[in-house]
Amino acid sequence: MPPPDALGQVLLALTAVVVVGRLLGRVFRAIGQPAVIGEVVGGIVLGPSLLGLIAPDLSQFILPPTVAPFLGVIAQLGVILYMFLVGVELNPGLLRGQVRATIAIAHTSIAVPFALGAALALYLYPRFASSEVPFTNFALFLGIAMSITAFPVLARILSERGMMMTRLGALALTCAAIGDVTAWCLLAFVVGVVQARIGNALLVAALTLVFIGVMFLAVRPVFARLSAASGEGPPTQGTIAIVLVSMLIAALTTHAIGVHAIFGAFLLGAVIPHESALARSLKLGLHDLVTILLLPAFFAFTGMRTQIGLVSGIYEWSICGLIVLVATAGKFGGTSAAARLTGLGWRDAAGLGVLMNTRGLMELIVLNVGLDLGVLSPTLFTMLVVMALVTTVATTPILQRLVPAPAR
Repeated sequence: MPPPDALGQVLLALTAVVVVGRLLGRVFRAIGQPAVIGEVVGGIVLGPSLLGLIAPDLSQFILPPTVAPFLGVIAQLGVILYMFLVGVELNPGLLRGQVRATIAIAHTSIAVPFALGAALALYLYPRFASSEVPFTNFALFLGIAMSITAFPVLARILSERGMMMTRLGALALTCAAIGDVTAWCLLAFVVGVVQARIGNALLVAALTLVFIGVMFLAVRPVFARLSAASGEGPPTQGTIAIVLVSMLIAALTTHAIGVHAIFGAFLLGAVIPHESALARSLKLGLHDLVTILLLPAFFAFTGMRTQIGLVSGIYEWSICGLIVLVATAGKFGGTSAAARLTGLGWRDAAGLGVLMNTRGLMELIVLNVGLDLGVLSPTLFTMLVVMALVTTVATTPILQRLVPAPAR
């Protein structure tokens, strides 16, 4: 059990992040950004990057280092539940006949930025890497950092713009899911290279494919029958319990495999018939609790580990700009080109490229792995966080000009 004062610290931290996140969400919504960007920035504001510099005592009072482990658990649970709801809302029917195109777009959106990131490593390695870090490890990690799409943030942007049920929204979510599963497998491979355990990475990829097959071939029919048995009336508490326990087991399984737990939760949600009374009940019962209370904890937790002050001087900020440019060229260019080649119109292709360029703070999972292994320096780590924020903030204003939001 936590120490006696830990509960009070966690409650104070949660109160602060929810209030600041909601206030900043209103500010960002007023200037045309989705409210989720305010929650992301709120985590940075309360952390060492802003409040920690202006009022360090207040920052320590609101978010002391001792609260991080407890806040981290709440944050991860919030992300898992949110991605489960995203899976529940996903309409696979919108992608009927597009499976090959989706896989091609998703993997191109990984391969092109990965290659550009590895090429950029040639310039960054002698300037921001330790001589103890092999260039191969550095280049592989930089490639992974350029390849990530922020799945939860992308889902929030689509939800707030009313695009979750559109063809483009479903395509973006599915491409992000496929691409990020591939990216997590690549991350496992890269960690295996760094730690000289390449065989583990191949095992992760094989087990992930087996898990996906089991979910769609064995688990999906079970939940189809469970939804049909519930009829159009509200599901019983027993049915809800079965669903939530199954979600936790799926998340635990992908976590044990070596792929992030959110993908297990997302896949479990995706196999539940999205038009069923069960799906509607889950969305109604969980959505507000998760998005208002739990998900901001994730952004606060990641904000605690971000120190923007490490980047200083014109040269370092120009390097930061170069990283943003290369990341955008790879993700936007690779995605939109592949989408055009698979038959999408240029507006939808460009819109998909903009959506896939959303990275957000989910990338911190990858960046923290590189930082913990000593592959990324603290300065380069911060530059990559700035890149993730810039590409995410740029998503909505560009998307508004390319693809108008559907009428609600």
